[in-house]
Amino acid sequence: QVQPVESGGGSVQAGGSLRLSCHASGRLFSTYAMGWFRQPPGKEREFVAAIGWLERNVDYADSVKDRFIISRDNNKDTVYLQMNNLQPGNTAVYYCAARHRDVRHRVWQYNCWGRGTEVTVCS
Repeated sequence: QVQPVESGGGSVQAGGSLRLSCHASGRLFSTYAMGWFRQPPGKEREFVAAIGWLERNVDYADSVKDRFIISRDNNKDTVYLQMNNLQPGNTAVYYCAARHRDVRHRVWQYNCWGRGTEVTVCS
């Protein structure tokens, strides 16, 4: 298994950008699909984006398409989430998660989770 550790959160003004990183230590990182989820204050955790072990397989929540970009560097065991044109509604704790091979969208379908990194977007 891999152990994800997120970084890169912080506070940003509306319209700004942040890049989150998730380093997933462990064996065979390249065989894992990596997902980003977020949990806004007082709400359920929700899917944001995911990238499969075959990097051509990527998927996004409709709300972030065209603004967020997920990518991975298997040489560094790291997955990234570039977030552009952030809005106050994007304020949340962002979590990185791993599952074997294929992209999925549900929280329960991922079995390795990081502790999260907080993103605050100010209007």
